[in-house]
Amino acid sequence: MDRGAELSEFLKSRRARLGPQDVGLPYKSSGTRRVRGLRREELALLAGVSVTHYVRLEQGRGRHVSAEVLDAIADVLRLSGDERQYLHALAHPARRCQDAAQVPVRPGLQRLLDSLVLTPAFVLGRHANVVAWNKLGAAVFADFAAIPDERRTIAHLIFLDEAIRLMHGRHWARLAQEHVAQLRVLASRYLKNARVMRHVEAVGKESPEFRELWQEHHVAAATHRDYVLEHPIVGKLRLSAELVSLPGDPDLQGMDLFAAEPGSESEDKLRHLDATTTRAASAPAG
Repeated sequence: MDRGAELSEFLKSRRARLGPQDVGLPYKSSGTRRVRGLRREELALLAGVSVTHYVRLEQGRGRHVSAEVLDAIADVLRLSGDERQYLHALAHPARRCQDAAQVPVRPGLQRLLDSLVLTPAFVLGRHANVVAWNKLGAAVFADFAAIPDERRTIAHLIFLDEAIRLMHGRHWARLAQEHVAQLRVLASRYLKNARVMRHVEAVGKESPEFRELWQEHHVAAATHRDYVLEHPIVGKLRLSAELVSLPGDPDLQGMDLFAAEPGSESEDKLRHLDATTTRAASAPAG
């Protein structure tokens, strides 16, 4: 990711979604405004910074801007917590996670996955690539072992796998937007890792829907959500998902865990899938 270019485009996109009436400035509906959203001058005035200072930041030259100025601009733009962190990450990128190869998942982590008998689960790498999974995770979502490494990613599954699209049904559009927003979080977290942006470019070449969502600059971290899936074998599945961080594995995004309500029909269906699937868990490292 070109940090400066992304900082510029992100600020422009957030400025464009606000009008003067949204921030308490005088506005005449009959008047003509050549600029969509807030003007740079208006934003700078509200944030208490000079126009020159803000223009430099919107041009992608923000390495020396203070955290206080960034917060003031974020307040005016009404950024969410995730968007605020994204702005800070772009302006002051961390010096870590160079473009190194993905490290294998630890054997202990694989054993943990395999011990989750009624919990579909998989581990995600830097660009939401699936690097490890248990048997039930493969039974519910995809035969991960049969997918080439470079295409075993959540974006490939969501945007380019028709079976996954059908399984999510009317919830697919929301899922797609949320995933692209999460990818932007990952891109800022791993600014030094070119593989993340190569992944974005590769999926974008194949999916116009992905390209359109990426250009909207939505930013939101994935933490948890509820799913209603139409599984091709067992039918409707209701699952709650939690993305659990792995502090001891900074090269991994985290572990995605899915659970059905105890005693529910969905839990019975998970039990059936676990007993009948021929799909395999990922092999332990080493």
